[in-house]
Amino acid sequence: MRHGKKFNHLGRTADHRHAMLANMAISLIMHKRITTTLAKAKALKKYVEPLITRSKDDSTNSRRVVFSYLQNKEALKELFGVVAQKVGDRPGGYTRVIKLGSRPGDGADIAFIELVDFDENMLKTPKAEKKTRRSRKSAAKAEAPAAEAPKAEEAPVEEAPKAEEAPVEEAPKAEEVPAEEAPKAEEAPAEEAKAE
Repeated sequence: MRHGKKFNHLGRTADHRHAMLANMAISLIMHKRITTTLAKAKALKKYVEPLITRSKDDSTNSRRVVFSYLQNKEALKELFGVVAQKVGDRPGGYTRVIKLGSRPGDGADIAFIELVDFDENMLKTPKAEKKTRRSRKSAAKAEAPAAEAPKAEEAPVEEAPKAEEAPVEEAPKAEEVPAEEAPKAEEAPAEEAKAE
């Protein structure tokens, strides 16, 4: 029985698994992003994140502990130099796994795993989304009363010419309803543009 055995064995012996994860960790540290199967990416995430946490403390002991896992001097220099500087203020979650679909040959789920702080495109997008989500909620509440006030002001201005033209009152009323809906329609694309 496999009770209490939480981690994925990946269909390999312990030695093979440790060697494979060490090689993948070196590749991830050197290249900042690698493509692999989803199961291996998740296993690598658990393997490499404690090593990145160790790299924040640049001491001889930390270097020796990480070297015992990686066995690669160049990767060690990269990890304790460039990577440690970028992730210094991050409290964890140094890697991101993104699913890419399935592999044509055997149908295995493919994903890429990357270091979060090194993907500049993804760094900019989440910050913008969080800000726009907050502003939408507050802006929607703020715009609702503000939008009603100008409509109230516009209505009497439009009614004044209608009083002069009594026979044509019905036609402008039909036009008024779409005219009031038009600003709402214009506001919605503007909000969507802000979200993008």
